[in-house]
Amino acid sequence: MNLNRKPIPVPEAVDRAVAEVTPLKSEAVSYRETYGRILAEDLKATMPVPHFDKSAMDGFAIRSKDSIGASGDDRIEFTVAEEVPAGSTSDYILKENEAFRIMTGAPVPASADAVVMFEQAKMNDEAFTIRKAFDPGENIAIEGEECQQGEVIVPRGTFINPGTVATLATFGYKNVEVYRQPVVGILATGSELIEIDQPLSPGKIRNSNGPMIMSQLKRMNITGKMYALEADDFDTLLERVEDMLDEVDAIITTGGVSVGDYDFLPKLYESLGAEELFNKVGMRPGSVTTVSMLGGVPLFGLSGNPSACYTGFELFARPSLLKMMGHDKIYAPVVDGVLDGDFKKANPFTRFVRAEIDYRAGGIYAKPAGFNKSNAVTSIARSNGIIVLPGGSRGYQKGDPIKVMMTDMTTGARQFNL
Repeated sequence: MNLNRKPIPVPEAVDRAVAEVTPLKSEAVSYRETYGRILAEDLKATMPVPHFDKSAMDGFAIRSKDSIGASGDDRIEFTVAEEVPAGSTSDYILKENEAFRIMTGAPVPASADAVVMFEQAKMNDEAFTIRKAFDPGENIAIEGEECQQGEVIVPRGTFINPGTVATLATFGYKNVEVYRQPVVGILATGSELIEIDQPLSPGKIRNSNGPMIMSQLKRMNITGKMYALEADDFDTLLERVEDMLDEVDAIITTGGVSVGDYDFLPKLYESLGAEELFNKVGMRPGSVTTVSMLGGVPLFGLSGNPSACYTGFELFARPSLLKMMGHDKIYAPVVDGVLDGDFKKANPFTRFVRAEIDYRAGGIYAKPAGFNKSNAVTSIARSNGIIVLPGGSRGYQKGDPIKVMMTDMTTGARQFNL
């Protein structure tokens, strides 16, 4: 077992973890089931959009040449020849100063080339007058102006959001090739852990890491598979991990990655023949995070401390799993912000602080979310992002410029600001 644990920089550790992962194979699913999945093929337009010239407004379709010379002092009158509602068309040929009454989205008949908005017309029974000239194509959505047939409209690797689903329906993609979602096994280790319905006794704590990781995976639309708690026994852990390898695409373990007498996971991975990518990172919390690869299966050994476990998942497991899903944007956004509270603890390494983020006039403000030691749980519950504080400082004060990693985009501002 390698006990020479020299810390490597966080960016290098992230790069090592991500570089060894490859996307899973694709599968065809109904477009109705694609939300949250990742496209495994380029989607091309099966037709031009719009696929006919259509009215962009409710109003009147006219021949633009009949409007030449119209002004406030010399209004030009048109008579309504026919009505063209959405979903219908007309073969009628307009005569001089005739118009179609037309609705938004309706095909513009061939004999018309401009649309007068209702608000631009002064009605008089079956006639109306206008006070301005109209250009050819005015208030008309021209065939193919959004995209042409054969054009790539959504590239491979795109996260399928509600707009993508609408696009699939628009172009008739009933079944779509998407990357298979990974099944991730979760194993919390430690003789001190008990399940939620067991009574507490001295030295015991309830397992919070397993359910937390399940939720972090669910936030990514990934299936998590929770395995029973395991005590700190090497042979038992080895047997359990071997069983997991037959059932999952990735394994996340919590606890057992330090160098104590009962921290067996580094030795376990070595006995399995896994390639260790790193076993210590220059960060707080979570410096003992270990990542290995075994036959294409990533093994994420996260800290048993909840806050360190949470941070390790977001930094290393999240981008690696997104890459397995075929995503082309695998990293959490990191934005500039302002520290909204003091953080005076010295930072020999890069520190990741669970944070409450608020969006106010002037920018993004982030403050430490309560108690912020690596074994903290309640600070995670109050956080919606992570403050990134570079190492080598003696602490930070309120008002200092900082970087903020946006881990939870489901929460927003306390008030609406534009």
